[in-house]
Amino acid sequence: MSSMFIKYSTALVKTIGDEELRPVTCFTHAIKIRQFSILEKSRFLFSESEVPHDISLMDILEPSSSVPDAAVREPFQLSDTATKEEEAGASVMSGADVTTSGEVMEFQGSSFQYQVVPTPNETWTELKKRKLLDPEPVFLRQCGERSINLYVVTETVKLLNSPVLHDISSMKDEGVGEGCKVREMKLTLPQGMVMAYKMKQLVFKEKGWDILRIADEKQKSFPESEWEMQPLLGRAQGFCRLDFRHLQAEVSHYVKKAQLLEKVGNVVFSSILAMLGDGEARRGLKDKIEQEPLGHLDGLGGAILNALREGSYYKSVNSEDPIPYLLGAINVLSDFQQDLLVWSMKKKILLQQRDLVRSILEPNFKYLMDIPFTIKPEFLAPLQGEDLDITYRLLKECGLRMEPNSPRSIWVLNAKKPLSALYAALTVLQQLAEA
Repeated sequence: MSSMFIKYSTALVKTIGDEELRPVTCFTHAIKIRQFSILEKSRFLFSESEVPHDISLMDILEPSSSVPDAAVREPFQLSDTATKEEEAGASVMSGADVTTSGEVMEFQGSSFQYQVVPTPNETWTELKKRKLLDPEPVFLRQCGERSINLYVVTETVKLLNSPVLHDISSMKDEGVGEGCKVREMKLTLPQGMVMAYKMKQLVFKEKGWDILRIADEKQKSFPESEWEMQPLLGRAQGFCRLDFRHLQAEVSHYVKKAQLLEKVGNVVFSSILAMLGDGEARRGLKDKIEQEPLGHLDGLGGAILNALREGSYYKSVNSEDPIPYLLGAINVLSDFQQDLLVWSMKKKILLQQRDLVRSILEPNFKYLMDIPFTIKPEFLAPLQGEDLDITYRLLKECGLRMEPNSPRSIWVLNAKKPLSALYAALTVLQQLAEA
């Protein structure tokens, strides 16, 4: 559902037209984010999204009898309807996977009633009078030890109604001639959900706290700590200005870490395969694997944790663990891409897909505009029939404009991050498969 959700949150931000507003990129994050929520930026090059913690600014400040006020602006309404026809399509059976033939129509439509809720300067003045809790909250100590930069939500755009999102996707079905497999998804958003937000960096000083009114990439939330993420050298330059070798260095770093999982690689690979499409299970695993000591979990995530625990692999939590990195890459991919990744893992074509994705990324990574490129035949040769169809769908979902019957394609700048995440996921999964 993530790809469908982000289409709507992004469209809403574009409609409002405020450059500081950031669309919420994950349905489950939207449920958690509220005014004064504390966020952590993703640590990986292919993702610049923020992850909300189950804690707010109010939870780390001394209590007060006064409740902060939020200025509420007049409500707005946005109606969005888009229809797209494709060559191969079908009549749609609601809520079902069907095989069809004829014309496919892609329909999306919903009506949003939303409200912008900023935080007045007077509220910040009052909040600044409140000191940090003493003793220091464990949450802050752990973030300081891991050199994590923290941010606080200062403005939200929340829903006043409960719209229903629709999305229809189709995929060629090799088993039924020229037919298509069509999937319709619906997602109902709860009233009050936050679709977009503004944030400011939290800065902790020796005797207090503050928010950074003007962004400064060099500023740290915990300035006395050293940021030890060596694979991410050059992050301050901005993702768009990096070249492919930075991404390659990061991916290679985590692949080397994944090599240490050799004895439990099969458990990790098979469990991740079963967890694709289950975002809640992956989030549970990510939360527990970053606890110290390792947390406990039932189900597929529990199988991975038990294998790691028995193998004494995780003696302590650190920011260079390959499994959270893999989960982070998978989370960038759309739900449809995750379904396709399941097929890729089962059909054992990860290596061929990885080489193809790299052949696209490496020469085009530096370009900041849409340009044509040609896929080299030697990277397509190992992928035929259904394997090629699955691979092209993975690439097109990243935003690349390409067709299976033509070597000529279009590099799109917005495709860089999802394509980088796909490359990272394929590379680490292939290492686990080899183990």
